Amino acid sequence: MEKLTKSSEIYIMDHSLVTPNLAPEVKVYGEKLVDFKGKEYRIWDPRRSKLAAAILNGMDTLEIYKDSKVLYLGASSGTTPSHISDLVVDGLLYAVEFSPRMMRELLRVCEKRENMVPLLEDATRPHRYLNLLEKVDLIYCDVAQPQQSELFMENMRLFLKKKGRGIIMIKSRSIDVTQKPQKIFKNEEKKLKSAGFKILEKVKLEPYEKDHLAMVVELSF
Repeated sequence: MEKLTKSSEIYIMDHSLVTPNLAPEVKVYGEKLVDFKGKEYRIWDPRRSKLAAAILNGMDTLEIYKDSKVLYLGASSGTTPSHISDLVVDGLLYAVEFSPRMMRELLRVCEKRENMVPLLEDATRPHRYLNLLEKVDLIYCDVAQPQQSELFMENMRLFLKKKGRGIIMIKSRSIDVTQKPQKIFKNEEKKLKSAGFKILEKVKLEPYEKDHLAMVVELSF
């Protein structure tokens, strides 16, 4: 088993990405559970998680520590948030989800994970949950809508600690189906840069996700 990053308990085991299971014997999305030297790990499926896809495609600026505090925008049913929860065992993950149906599924995940805080909120209106959370080390955004970059930047300004980082998963077809993905990616990058954000890394998600780009950014104070 090989550890992939210095900061996080993310490993490669038999060509698969794995994280230590914070909730032993409990699956979140039907993933395989494996044992290594008496400790249980969960297979992290890159076709079910864009972050796993980005990591397998070489993302190397990811910093998630055991005590990190994370704000996750677009938590859905909790697939990727659950793996981040595995990593921040002494930290917290605030999971923002707008859909009541998805929130019901997310709540089932959070019941087994004390470091996950579910928030039924709209990520485009961060002032509504301004008093519900503290400053965080990482903001992760996977909200498939045309104004994704704008809501990401607003949440970054409100909730990110100094020297914190953000990860945004850009789905080109959710922004404009008439434009070529590469043009959309460049436009979104330009938005971020012009608003004072520094792009640390860009990672395409093929072959796991088509027409997606992951960007790791930080705010230039």
